[in-house]
Amino acid sequence: MNLTSMIDVVFLLIVFFMGAARFTDPERDIDLRLPEVAQAASGEGATAAKQVAVYADGRFSLDRHDVTLDELTSQLAAACRQRPATSVVILGDAGCPFQQVADALAACQQAGVSRLAVSVKIAQGATGVRR
Repeated sequence: MNLTSMIDVVFLLIVFFMGAARFTDPERDIDLRLPEVAQAASGEGATAAKQVAVYADGRFSLDRHDVTLDELTSQLAAACRQRPATSVVILGDAGCPFQQVADALAACQQAGVSRLAVSVKIAQGATGVRR
């Protein structure tokens, strides 16, 4: 029994379904341009991390919901009371003033967040050599 043509068809189907599959990335829906770094060590993945986005126009959002700075502090404090190991990832737009990111960091500190990370994007073609 010759299985060559059946194997070819199976491989073509695999390639078709891989190309047709819609790979979703929830961070693509956020309208931020992250700052870039030359290299980074891989961090541990926090599956239940809260995302604080700081936009270039000064807006803040917590898990894709626009909030004021006071609301951010109170909602993070409530999350920390509910789950003490709450971690926060700050997504700061590369075009926003650093003061806005510092305000978000201060809000996290006031809320009692102990696990905090700042998200950046690895620069394309970075060699890791600092000049």
